[in-house]
Amino acid sequence: MRAKIFKPSKTAMQSGRANTKSWSLVLLDDSKISKDGLMGWHGGSNTVNQVKLKFSTKADAIDYANRNNLNYEVLESSERKVISKSYADNFK
Repeated sequence: MRAKIFKPSKTAMQSGRANTKSWSLVLLDDSKISKDGLMGWHGGSNTVNQVKLKFSTKADAIDYANRNNLNYEVLESSERKVISKSYADNFK
């Protein structure tokens, strides 16, 4: 089974960076997705893709994947650099 370890980004509806401090482990599903002929909904019999685990550090997520024999991929994200500005800096 494959897994993806990443640090989630903020949603478009957020102005702050809440809920972006933890690391997530998401299991990837390779099974076939079926389409319902009447309603057109996509579905399948495997619910593995609904499993999303959160960890406080990247090392904890990697340890969990190693303990459970998961092939994992770590996706590093670039950190946003916040430059503090003030109105008084215009007059220096």
